[in-house]
Amino acid sequence: MNQSPERLPIRERSPRPVTGRHRRPVPAQLPPNAPAFVLAVPGSGDEVSAEVASALIVENPHVDVRVAHLEDGAECVAKQLAELADERPEGATAAVVVPLVTGPYPRVFRIIREAVAQSGVHVIITDPLGPHPMLAEALHVRLADKGLARADRMRLFNIGAPMDGVIVATAGGDEAARAAETTAVLLAARLAVPVVAAAIDASPSIGDAAERLHRIGASKLAIAPYVIGPEGDLGKVATAAEAIGAGFSEAIGAHSAVVQLAASNYGGCLEES
Repeated sequence: MNQSPERLPIRERSPRPVTGRHRRPVPAQLPPNAPAFVLAVPGSGDEVSAEVASALIVENPHVDVRVAHLEDGAECVAKQLAELADERPEGATAAVVVPLVTGPYPRVFRIIREAVAQSGVHVIITDPLGPHPMLAEALHVRLADKGLARADRMRLFNIGAPMDGVIVATAGGDEAARAAETTAVLLAARLAVPVVAAAIDASPSIGDAAERLHRIGASKLAIAPYVIGPEGDLGKVATAAEAIGAGFSEAIGAHSAVVQLAASNYGGCLEES
């Protein structure tokens, strides 16, 4: 029988992904009662989250990977968590919940916490996937895919660069925009052009960011959506890009960095379960 939420408080931990690309994010062997890996996805289902989950399963066949669609509501997610607890010994950690977002997204974390409280089971909630240099690299790749940045890593200014200012546009309100400033700095170091953060759905807006870049002399702008996919309205990005005369890249999507960082967040919590 599951204990009450009062006796099992929600645990949240901030494991930073391990350094080194060749270190395995998740141990090769896990005990049979290891917590499930629950990928908490904004929305009700999409190709990106399915692709991320599929990659996680392929790379970690010994891990119980599940997907929780937050748009289904806290009650549905709570039921899913309770079922996972029933499959494990009493008192064991039922799951490590990894939000599929790049930064703080209040609505996403609120639904997750409500679901855990309703379920009354022992669950660990990790931090978002970013900020992290690997996500800045993924943004660089997406810009290069659209011809908006050079594919090779340039640390010196190049007058032939296709743009001279970049807007890192995230979702999740002003809190997420503030957190995205770290990624903007990381991307600026890669591209050697000014990069500023903005919110797709709040202030500072993409238009605000464009004005800031114009004031420092940037005229050829590009927008890099700092979203994995399901959490961001890319239609708003396209509209904003047209309004400021900027190019824009695709969302990060199921980039290998997303898969590795999600796995690292899960693996970093196993010692706490």
